Amino acid sequence: MDKSSPSAARAIEGMRSGMTLMSGGFGLCGNPENLIKAVAAAGHRDLDIISNNCGIDGVGLGLLLDQGQVRSMTSSYVGENKTFERLYLSGELEVTLVPQGTLAERIRAGGAGVGGFYTPTGYGTPVAEGKEVREIDGTWYVLEMPLRADFAVVKAWKGDRHGNLVFRHTANNFNQVMATAATITIAEVEELVEPGELDPNEVQTPGIYVDRIIQGERYDKPIEFKTVRSAAS
Repeated sequence: MDKSSPSAARAIEGMRSGMTLMSGGFGLCGNPENLIKAVAAAGHRDLDIISNNCGIDGVGLGLLLDQGQVRSMTSSYVGENKTFERLYLSGELEVTLVPQGTLAERIRAGGAGVGGFYTPTGYGTPVAEGKEVREIDGTWYVLEMPLRADFAVVKAWKGDRHGNLVFRHTANNFNQVMATAATITIAEVEELVEPGELDPNEVQTPGIYVDRIIQGERYDKPIEFKTVRSAAS
Protein backbone atom coordinates (compact mmCIF):
# COMPACT_ATOMS: atom_id res chain seq x y z
CA MET A 1 0.00 0.00 0.00
CA ASP A 2 1.42 3.36 -1.06
CA LYS A 3 1.09 5.67 1.96
CA SER A 4 3.03 8.60 0.52
CA SER A 5 1.49 12.07 0.37
CA PRO A 6 2.58 14.77 -2.09
CA SER A 7 3.01 17.44 0.58
CA ALA A 8 2.99 18.09 4.31
CA ALA A 9 -0.25 20.05 3.95
CA ARG A 10 -1.96 17.04 2.37
CA ALA A 11 -0.49 14.68 4.93
CA ILE A 12 -2.05 16.48 7.90
CA GLU A 13 -5.57 16.51 6.45
CA GLY A 14 -8.06 15.50 9.12
CA MET A 15 -6.32 17.32 11.92
CA ARG A 16 -8.53 19.67 13.88
CA SER A 17 -8.47 22.17 16.71
CA GLY A 18 -8.64 20.64 20.19
CA MET A 19 -6.80 17.45 19.25
CA THR A 20 -3.94 15.77 21.09
CA LEU A 21 -0.72 15.79 19.08
CA MET A 22 2.52 13.93 19.74
CA SER A 23 5.61 15.41 18.15
CA GLY A 24 8.97 13.65 18.02
CA GLY A 25 12.27 15.32 18.67
CA PHE A 26 14.67 16.10 21.47
CA GLY A 27 15.53 19.76 21.64
CA LEU A 28 15.80 20.54 17.94
CA CYS A 29 17.20 17.12 17.02
CA GLY A 30 14.89 14.80 15.11
CA ASN A 31 12.08 17.36 14.80
CA PRO A 32 9.49 16.78 12.05
CA GLU A 33 10.19 20.28 10.76
CA ASN A 34 8.00 20.22 7.66
CA LEU A 35 4.97 18.71 9.39
CA ILE A 36 5.20 21.21 12.27
CA LYS A 37 5.25 24.06 9.76
CA ALA A 38 2.18 22.58 8.05
CA VAL A 39 0.31 22.43 11.37
CA ALA A 40 1.29 26.04 12.03
CA ALA A 41 0.07 27.10 8.59
CA ALA A 42 -3.22 25.22 9.06
CA GLY A 43 -3.93 27.34 12.13
CA HIS A 44 -5.37 24.60 14.35
CA ARG A 45 -5.82 25.87 17.91
CA ASP A 46 -6.26 24.54 21.45
CA LEU A 47 -3.77 21.78 20.77
CA ASP A 48 -2.72 19.45 23.58
CA ILE A 49 0.86 18.59 22.71
CA ILE A 50 2.93 15.71 24.04
CA SER A 51 6.61 16.24 23.33
CA ASN A 52 9.89 16.16 25.22
CA ASN A 53 10.07 19.96 24.99
CA CYS A 54 8.70 22.80 22.91
CA GLY A 55 11.63 23.88 20.79
CA ILE A 56 12.89 27.44 21.06
CA ASP A 57 11.27 30.74 20.18
CA GLY A 58 10.06 30.62 16.60
CA VAL A 59 11.65 27.23 15.87
CA GLY A 60 10.16 23.75 16.01
CA LEU A 61 7.07 23.57 18.19
CA GLY A 62 7.93 27.12 19.23
CA LEU A 63 6.15 28.15 16.01
CA LEU A 64 2.86 26.87 17.41
CA LEU A 65 3.44 28.61 20.74
CA ASP A 66 4.19 31.91 19.01
CA GLN A 67 0.87 31.71 17.17
CA GLY A 68 -1.15 30.85 20.28
CA GLN A 69 -2.12 27.42 18.96
CA VAL A 70 -1.17 25.38 22.03
CA ARG A 71 -3.51 24.83 24.99
CA SER A 72 -1.35 22.44 27.00
CA MET A 73 2.07 20.79 27.01
CA THR A 74 2.99 17.43 28.49
CA SER A 75 6.77 17.37 28.48
CA SER A 76 9.92 16.80 30.49
CA TYR A 77 11.81 20.00 29.77
CA VAL A 78 10.54 23.55 29.39
CA GLY A 79 13.71 25.65 29.14
CA GLU A 80 15.11 27.68 26.24
CA ASN A 81 11.74 29.16 25.25
CA LYS A 82 10.78 32.63 26.50
CA THR A 83 7.34 32.43 24.91
CA PHE A 84 6.70 29.19 26.82
CA GLU A 85 7.69 30.91 30.06
CA ARG A 86 5.48 33.93 29.40
CA LEU A 87 2.42 31.86 28.48
CA TYR A 88 2.81 29.57 31.48
CA LEU A 89 3.28 32.38 34.00
CA SER A 90 0.28 34.25 32.59
CA GLY A 91 -1.93 31.15 32.88
CA GLU A 92 -2.44 30.87 29.12
CA LEU A 93 -0.64 27.52 28.86
CA GLU A 94 -1.24 24.39 30.92
CA VAL A 95 1.93 22.44 31.65
CA THR A 96 2.33 18.88 32.93
CA LEU A 97 5.95 18.03 33.74
CA VAL A 98 6.90 14.36 33.47
CA PRO A 99 10.35 12.88 34.19
CA GLN A 100 11.97 12.14 30.86
CA GLY A 101 12.26 8.37 31.24
CA THR A 102 8.71 8.18 32.57
CA LEU A 103 7.47 10.21 29.60
CA ALA A 104 9.12 7.81 27.15
CA GLU A 105 7.73 4.78 28.98
CA ARG A 106 4.20 6.23 29.20
CA ILE A 107 4.24 6.73 25.44
CA ARG A 108 5.65 3.24 24.88
CA ALA A 109 2.92 1.83 27.12
CA GLY A 110 0.31 3.67 25.07
CA GLY A 111 1.60 2.07 21.91
CA ALA A 112 1.95 -1.39 23.45
CA GLY A 113 -1.51 -1.47 25.00
CA VAL A 114 -0.16 -1.53 28.56
CA GLY A 115 -2.73 -0.24 31.03
CA GLY A 116 -0.19 1.35 33.36
CA PHE A 117 3.09 0.64 35.14
CA TYR A 118 4.82 1.27 38.44
CA THR A 119 8.04 3.29 38.65
CA PRO A 120 10.04 4.55 41.62
CA THR A 121 10.78 7.77 39.76
CA GLY A 122 9.00 10.70 41.35
CA TYR A 123 7.94 9.01 44.57
CA GLY A 124 7.85 11.50 47.43
CA THR A 125 7.84 14.50 45.05
CA PRO A 126 5.06 16.60 43.49
CA VAL A 127 5.19 14.20 40.51
CA ALA A 128 3.39 11.61 42.66
CA GLU A 129 0.66 13.88 43.97
CA GLY A 130 -2.80 12.43 43.35
CA LYS A 131 -1.40 9.17 41.98
CA GLU A 132 -1.59 5.66 43.36
CA VAL A 133 1.57 4.53 45.15
CA ARG A 134 2.52 1.02 46.15
CA GLU A 135 5.34 -0.65 48.05
CA ILE A 136 6.98 -3.55 46.21
CA ASP A 137 9.82 -5.47 47.83
CA GLY A 138 10.56 -2.58 50.15
CA THR A 139 10.59 0.12 47.47
CA TRP A 140 7.81 2.63 46.88
CA TYR A 141 6.50 3.02 43.35
CA VAL A 142 4.19 5.44 41.56
CA LEU A 143 1.52 4.21 39.14
CA GLU A 144 1.86 5.99 35.80
CA MET A 145 -0.75 5.77 33.06
CA PRO A 146 -0.14 5.38 29.31
CA LEU A 147 -0.21 8.27 26.88
CA ARG A 148 -1.86 8.23 23.45
CA ALA A 149 -2.67 10.91 20.89
CA ASP A 150 -5.03 11.60 18.02
CA PHE A 151 -2.09 12.30 15.72
CA ALA A 152 1.66 11.79 15.91
CA VAL A 153 4.13 13.61 13.67
CA VAL A 154 7.55 11.95 13.57
CA LYS A 155 10.83 12.34 11.72
CA ALA A 156 12.98 9.55 10.29
CA TRP A 157 16.08 9.43 8.15
CA LYS A 158 14.79 7.03 5.49
CA GLY A 159 11.44 5.51 4.74
CA ASP A 160 9.68 3.68 1.94
CA ARG A 161 6.23 4.22 0.47
CA HIS A 162 4.84 1.47 2.70
CA GLY A 163 5.78 3.51 5.77
CA ASN A 164 8.75 1.49 7.01
CA LEU A 165 11.16 3.80 8.83
CA VAL A 166 14.86 3.93 9.62
CA PHE A 167 16.14 6.50 12.14
CA ARG A 168 19.64 7.96 12.31
CA HIS A 169 21.54 7.87 15.58
CA THR A 170 20.12 10.07 18.39
CA ALA A 171 17.58 11.68 16.05
CA ASN A 172 15.50 8.60 16.86
CA ASN A 173 14.84 9.86 20.42
CA PHE A 174 11.03 9.96 20.96
CA ASN A 175 10.10 9.38 17.33
CA GLN A 176 10.08 5.58 17.42
CA VAL A 177 7.80 5.21 20.45
CA MET A 178 5.46 7.99 19.33
CA ALA A 179 4.93 6.30 15.99
CA THR A 180 3.13 3.49 17.80
CA ALA A 181 1.01 5.56 20.18
CA ALA A 182 -1.36 7.58 18.02
CA THR A 183 -4.54 6.92 16.11
CA ILE A 184 -2.89 8.40 13.00
CA THR A 185 0.87 8.56 12.58
CA ILE A 186 2.43 10.79 9.95
CA ALA A 187 6.14 10.43 9.20
CA GLU A 188 8.45 12.68 7.28
CA VAL A 189 11.77 11.43 5.98
CA GLU A 190 14.84 12.91 4.41
CA GLU A 191 14.92 10.17 1.81
CA LEU A 192 11.85 8.38 0.50
CA VAL A 193 12.64 5.13 -1.31
CA GLU A 194 10.70 2.44 -3.09
CA PRO A 195 9.46 -0.69 -1.28
CA GLY A 196 12.19 -3.31 -1.11
CA GLU A 197 15.07 -0.84 -1.05
CA LEU A 198 15.38 -0.86 2.75
CA ASP A 199 17.17 -3.74 4.42
CA PRO A 200 14.45 -5.37 6.56
CA ASN A 201 17.01 -5.86 9.34
CA GLU A 202 17.49 -2.09 9.55
CA VAL A 203 13.81 -1.12 9.77
CA GLN A 204 13.10 0.24 13.26
CA THR A 205 9.43 1.16 12.84
CA PRO A 206 7.39 -1.19 10.61
CA GLY A 207 4.99 0.43 8.18
CA ILE A 208 1.99 -1.06 10.00
CA TYR A 209 2.33 1.79 12.51
CA VAL A 210 2.56 4.55 9.90
CA ASP A 211 -0.51 5.90 8.12
CA ARG A 212 1.06 8.59 5.93
CA ILE A 213 4.58 9.46 4.85
CA ILE A 214 6.20 12.39 3.05
CA GLN A 215 9.65 13.36 1.93
CA GLY A 216 10.53 16.62 3.66
CA GLU A 217 11.01 19.52 1.31
CA ARG A 218 13.70 21.23 3.36
CA TYR A 219 15.63 20.73 6.58
CA ASP A 220 17.27 23.60 8.41
CA LYS A 221 18.41 21.40 11.34
CA PRO A 222 19.04 24.43 13.57
CA ILE A 223 21.27 24.37 16.63
CA GLU A 224 19.76 25.58 19.90
CA PHE A 225 22.89 27.33 21.11
CA LYS A 226 25.86 27.65 18.79
CA THR A 227 29.07 27.94 20.78
CA VAL A 228 32.25 28.72 18.89
CA ARG A 229 35.71 29.79 19.93
CA SER A 230 37.76 32.57 18.43
CA ALA A 231 40.41 31.78 15.90
CA ALA A 232 43.04 32.85 18.39
CA SER A 233 42.01 30.36 21.06
